[in-house]
Amino acid sequence: MSQYLGAVWKCRYFWLSLVQMDLLSRYRRSLLGIGWSLLQPIGMTVVLCAVFATLFQKDVREYGPWLLIGLCFWSFISSTTQQGCQCLLQGERYIRQHPAPLAIYPLRTVLGSTFHFAITLVLVMVLRFIFLGFSGISSFVGLIPALAMLVIVGWSLAMLAGFVTAYFPDMQHLTEVGLQILFYGTPIIYPPEMLRDRGLGWIVDCNPLAAFVDLFREPLLNGVIPPFSQFFVAAVSTMAIAATAAFTLARLQKKIIFQL
Repeated sequence: MSQYLGAVWKCRYFWLSLVQMDLLSRYRRSLLGIGWSLLQPIGMTVVLCAVFATLFQKDVREYGPWLLIGLCFWSFISSTTQQGCQCLLQGERYIRQHPAPLAIYPLRTVLGSTFHFAITLVLVMVLRFIFLGFSGISSFVGLIPALAMLVIVGWSLAMLAGFVTAYFPDMQHLTEVGLQILFYGTPIIYPPEMLRDRGLGWIVDCNPLAAFVDLFREPLLNGVIPPFSQFFVAAVSTMAIAATAAFTLARLQKKIIFQL
């Protein structure tokens, strides 16, 4: 594994150029440029906040940033998985020409999504300072391992989606349906206490993404480092997903060229 990651690092100029090319092509001839990556979560937050803040009887100043973090987190998971379905197919011409590690193509996808997630995370911090002040900034150190695990999970999901799509082209359509179902099973727009009060807490407890989103909400909103149990759940989920992706890569990387 260390040798493989070393080979990926040696190709860093190549996959960094791919990420740069993706970002430039996405915002070429655009008036707002990167601002479009902020407009979508802000617009969704405003619309959903206007409805659910009243429905859940929440203060808009508290529910707005809480909702924005959840939407930004979900946007990262959704975009990484859906775009990951095409990562190997988009890199076909490179795969056929140069025997570079196949992991760089899903890495290309997750780095682009991480760039947009980081921008929205900065926006959340600004809103947090405006509405809640500067107390508890030291807890932001907990964002470092949270972001690292999130990138690993995104990389693994993109890799798995890319390999499955190469063998089963309808995977991208199934992914869209599955993500839509998972969205409502993750406390993105509703507080998890609503499910627990109705005896449905197992939906949140069995969903590893719920632990991930709390790793970002606790420091940014409450100014505290999340409990060890949440880090533990997120770490176990990260290792499980990464191990599955690594196993799939080891088994199929030499055969995938025949499916492209």
